[in-house]
Amino acid sequence: MAAAAARSGFRRMFSVSAFAPPKPPTPRPQADPSPNLFVSGLSKRTSTEGLRDAFAKFGEVVHARVVTDRVTGFSKGFGFVRYATTEDAQKGIEGMDGKFLDGWVIFAEYAKPKPQEAPTNSQPQQPWSPPSGSWGSQ
Repeated sequence: MAAAAARSGFRRMFSVSAFAPPKPPTPRPQADPSPNLFVSGLSKRTSTEGLRDAFAKFGEVVHARVVTDRVTGFSKGFGFVRYATTEDAQKGIEGMDGKFLDGWVIFAEYAKPKPQEAPTNSQPQQPWSPPSGSWGSQ
């Protein structure tokens, strides 16, 4: 009887159901269409001017910026492009997503809005007062 129970437990441990394939990853939620684009996969050599020139072929670029490291000044590998209209931004995504820029494949998508930060202290701070007790005054 104990051997049968051990065998069934052994089978359960190594059965196919115990090693079910992982669930497929859920796709990332897409941001709402806007004139702001997030561009990733940039080369360390890509400059703000190079990013602006590459995306200007598809519409009027209002602002472009490659995010750089404060210490080294090199690109962090991503940046932002703002078009004058949402239609131009759509053309920019279609024209540049998955294309080469400075030898690297880049990805362009609508930028997600920056999350609004909640205030860190919701309670007002009380002025400091010495603890009550007799340990300091005898």
